[in-house]
Amino acid sequence: MREIVFDTETTGLENKADRVIEIGGVELLNHFPTGRTFHVYINPGDRKVHPDALAVHGITDDFLKDKPSFAEIVGAMREFFDGAKWVAHNANFDIGFINAEFDRLSLPPVAPDLVVDTLALARRKHPMGPNSLDALCRRYGIDNSHRTKHGALLDSELLAEVYIEMLGGRQAALGFGVSDTRQSRSDEIIEIVEVSYERPRALVPRVSEAEAAGHSKLLARLGDKAIWSRYQQ
Repeated sequence: MREIVFDTETTGLENKADRVIEIGGVELLNHFPTGRTFHVYINPGDRKVHPDALAVHGITDDFLKDKPSFAEIVGAMREFFDGAKWVAHNANFDIGFINAEFDRLSLPPVAPDLVVDTLALARRKHPMGPNSLDALCRRYGIDNSHRTKHGALLDSELLAEVYIEMLGGRQAALGFGVSDTRQSRSDEIIEIVEVSYERPRALVPRVSEAEAAGHSKLLARLGDKAIWSRYQQ
């Protein structure tokens, strides 16, 4: 299964008026990074970077003035993303901007069934939050100390690590013999990670007869409400 974990930076918050100015993407194959990435800065034309957006990503109008337009990079972008799932944090925001740019060029939008929202996954897995990218990096022990400003490629690389950890870590990609047909949706991926297997033969007990007898005496003193009694049953 091929996925592109991606992020965008924009001139502002309104996808109908504001423009995409940076796109970064990291390719995953069966939840492993392949080393292939996509990264471009984009000239937004006559749309200026809003001061609030500038404070977040630090990308200036002057820096963007000699960069290619979206129309000039869209072919390479679509080729990189072709046939893959689109994975983003708060994906509605990023996909909304991408689809608005596609619409300006009369291109078809990204189909909803190709989109995986890691924020929705995080909220389901960690309902008490917080679930920002920085918070998830802290939760999973991912070093984001070099992230002083938002950047599309850096954020994509961090999110790829977070996404893999949310799915159970790198061992989840081994599959454990489970058919890939169950990986058509992100919630089914989580199901694969959490599935358990019975041992064909029980492990040989490591408790001696004397230790077992001592434990039984302890339970007798604790009475019928002892929690260990449930496990013995």
